[in-house]
Amino acid sequence: MAGGKMSARQKMINLMYLVFIAMLAMNMSKEVLSAFGFMNEEIVISNNATSKKNTLSYEGLALKAEDQPEKFKPLNEKAKQIKAASASFYSYLSDLKSKMTADIEDKKDYEAMDKTDFLDNYFFQGDKNTKEGQEFVDNINNYRETVIKTLGPDFKDLNERTKFRFNTTSDNNQDWLDRRYKGFPLIASLTNITQLQANVKNTESDVLVSLLGGQLEADSKLTTNNYKGIVSLNKTAYFAGEKVSGQVVLGRYDSNLVPSKVTLNGQDITNNVQNGQVLLDMPAGNVGEKTIKGEITFMQDGKPEVIPFESKYSVIAEPSSAVVSADKMNVVYRGLNNPISVSLPGVSGNNLRVSASGGTLSGSNSSYNLRPGAGNIATINVSATLSSGKTVNSKATFRIKDIPAAMGSVREQFGVVKMPKSGLSNAPISAGLPDFEFDLKIAVQSFKIKVPGELTIIVNGTRLNAAAKKVLSKAKRGDQINIYDIQATANGVKLKKVLPVTIELTN
Repeated sequence: MAGGKMSARQKMINLMYLVFIAMLAMNMSKEVLSAFGFMNEEIVISNNATSKKNTLSYEGLALKAEDQPEKFKPLNEKAKQIKAASASFYSYLSDLKSKMTADIEDKKDYEAMDKTDFLDNYFFQGDKNTKEGQEFVDNINNYRETVIKTLGPDFKDLNERTKFRFNTTSDNNQDWLDRRYKGFPLIASLTNITQLQANVKNTESDVLVSLLGGQLEADSKLTTNNYKGIVSLNKTAYFAGEKVSGQVVLGRYDSNLVPSKVTLNGQDITNNVQNGQVLLDMPAGNVGEKTIKGEITFMQDGKPEVIPFESKYSVIAEPSSAVVSADKMNVVYRGLNNPISVSLPGVSGNNLRVSASGGTLSGSNSSYNLRPGAGNIATINVSATLSSGKTVNSKATFRIKDIPAAMGSVREQFGVVKMPKSGLSNAPISAGLPDFEFDLKIAVQSFKIKVPGELTIIVNGTRLNAAAKKVLSKAKRGDQINIYDIQATANGVKLKKVLPVTIELTN
């Protein structure tokens, strides 16, 4: 453009054109620098939120270690080691960021952070790393190896994730530090280091979830350490020549769950606890009905949690009263067929006369189903004539309750569920009662979905409709999507309440 003979006017036009192109390039560069700055702000906010969440998790695990040291103390020790390593590494990165911006008066003037001088001189000396540059790499490597060593080989997935987050391997014959930090604008490197801090916080969060999740998985496995076969006989007393009948059931057993105090019939028998069991050793007493009653106290969240227990047994010369037991618990549920076993020592089931008030009774020969009515109490009446000609009458009273509140779920997970947006878009919304003894067929009819900043959408059925997917598409990573007002039935009976489920988007 400057060659040949040109008029002064043409030369001026050409010069203005060059200046205009340079200004466009400068503006684009400033926009990119500002974008890095805004990204850095978002990561800092996220780090603060994750730090608060991690603090609560650390405190919760420490409290569990105090309440149940046999089970949670080893996990808490791992967590404390990783917490200390994370705090040290995070503090080192914060100090480095302070040095990078020490000469910048306005920390939010991202367009002024376009120079590469600081880290180019701080990390590098020619083709080699400076002492500070090697220290930076060593800190990353040391943190990574500390986490992996502390967790041990049982946490394979988390160890692989940690290796990926803090990988410093050179690539294509180019040093990792050189590739990631040499020649980059200051704000880009600052954001990169803030992301490293985010990786530290997320690693802590993953560790805490994995430690607790691993313990819960171990507790739920069907092993002889967790479960015990319990023999439940149909009668508590037998005559010579009778057949012994009953059931063998599987009971939850935890040798590490040690109560802080146990009382039985007013006496402290805490010393009788062995391997998670309260051992009974007492005389049967005289003829008549006896009561075993007491309390087991556990520490939970630093506070005593008292669990009462009560049972009765008979010391008999001959049968004198009926024995009635609810197969599930001392409560019967409205809208369901509650199994009821009825027996009388010395009398066969087909010779019992059994009736009920407060509900409808069906079945025969010791095995019955009670379907409660509209009241609050159901009573089982039993009568029989013994071989001696004596008539025995007895009754048992049960409380009637509605089916408890169910819990909304996605992918069989309850509470706060982390998953990608695409997963939520295609996953059915379900509900369940994870600790309920009955096998229920729960069907969801409708629900509401609330995306932050968007209108609530009502969905009929179990999967997101077009309107719900549309508002979901506007959600961002880290947003919590609330699924609530879930309408469902259990075995055809409408549930009064279903607790919501919250989805935290991972992308």
